[in-house]
Amino acid sequence: MSTSLYAARRARVAAQLGAGGIAVIPTAPERSRNRDSEFLFRHDSYFYYLSGFSEPNAWLVITADGHTTLFCQPKDLEREIWDGIRLGPDEAPAHLGVDAAYSVAELDARLPKLLENRSAVWYPFATHQGLETRLDGWLNAVRARVRYGALCPQAQHDLCALLDEMRLIKDPHEQAIMRRAAQISAGAHIRAMQRCAAMLRAGQDVREYHLDAELLHEFRQHGSQYPAYSSIVAAGANACVLHYRADTAPIRNGELVLIDAGCELDGYASDITRTFPANGRFTGPQRALYDLVLASQDAAIAATKPGARFTDPHEATVKVLTQGMFDLGLLDRDQHGTLDDAIHHRHYFAHYMHRTGHWLGMDVHDCGSYVEPAEVGQTHERKDPLSGETITDRPSRILRPGMALTIEPGLYVRPSDRIPKEFWNIGIRIEDDAFVTETGCELITRGVPVKADEIEALMRG
Repeated sequence: MSTSLYAARRARVAAQLGAGGIAVIPTAPERSRNRDSEFLFRHDSYFYYLSGFSEPNAWLVITADGHTTLFCQPKDLEREIWDGIRLGPDEAPAHLGVDAAYSVAELDARLPKLLENRSAVWYPFATHQGLETRLDGWLNAVRARVRYGALCPQAQHDLCALLDEMRLIKDPHEQAIMRRAAQISAGAHIRAMQRCAAMLRAGQDVREYHLDAELLHEFRQHGSQYPAYSSIVAAGANACVLHYRADTAPIRNGELVLIDAGCELDGYASDITRTFPANGRFTGPQRALYDLVLASQDAAIAATKPGARFTDPHEATVKVLTQGMFDLGLLDRDQHGTLDDAIHHRHYFAHYMHRTGHWLGMDVHDCGSYVEPAEVGQTHERKDPLSGETITDRPSRILRPGMALTIEPGLYVRPSDRIPKEFWNIGIRIEDDAFVTETGCELITRGVPVKADEIEALMRG
């Protein structure tokens, strides 16, 4: 861990707090799972971004002059026997590069003094339950001293807005971790694909949880700390449920399997989706829909480049998918009109109901505005053709080098008398992670095949 990296980030924050500003950032709380057992602790992303510190029950305080104070768990031999070694406040300055550190037990006594005579306090709005109430208590303690000449901060600002802009552009350190996370996750997808086909060839009972187990094994085998999110392993019709979870359903010959899974490595997420034939061979209808989704992803990838808008890949995907829906009989020209009509009225929505991507980073759905900051005041109202509600649109974010996002078109076909039966209960999604580069984008998850022929060849192995 490089303390200079985190110190530089804290310095950037300090420079944006304004004269007399102060920022207060807690890590995530520990959460009880059931009696005498907690969920595995995962740090708060904002806190870790500024500290590189992964212990629970810790706080950072940064002032506009660049001074950083850490509050952390004190050394405690008895608790360390049960829960593990703590860094402790005495060692924290040398190990983390902070200016001062105290026991978290002193937080309530010291925070009012740190807030006193400050012009404004910054903290993450609406991210930590009870934080506002606790801050009110500290500020009330400052107000109690105004008769002695103390000044209380007169303004409060959302620190998320400032940090979101910083986190939106990934530095080389972050990109290196994300590439490694992508590599591990790609290997996990390959393992699950090959295991699925091998078990079916051997005549074994294959369940969704079998493939989930393969994913988890590969993640941990290569040093990932956790899955980045609950893995989706969906067989057959289950793939038409967008947020389906790996469960007990059987995986059968002739069905497709959709796996949406990625590991988290050193605080950074990966996010890959692949759809493959359980037995390693696409049927004709499956291949037709799969090739359509892949063509739409190719269009989105071509549209992902610096200077483009965040919405451009989605619009490119929708155009290709909608045309394909007409070609394959999922949409009807007599009922849905021209390609432009179908896009305008969102007739494609029955089979493609999500966006083509999202920001990626420390969180799998990472922070960062999807609106271009310089154009946020430019609004356009329209009526949604499906819901009828009035929507206020703002100019979409301009893509810039260093941004990380997913590119994930899909197609989901539920049974309907209006649709050819051979397409029923087929759900397909193809998702890759990308960095925007100076000339286009770099896909970092193609360690796992994506073309239908390559998937079939892989699964024969």
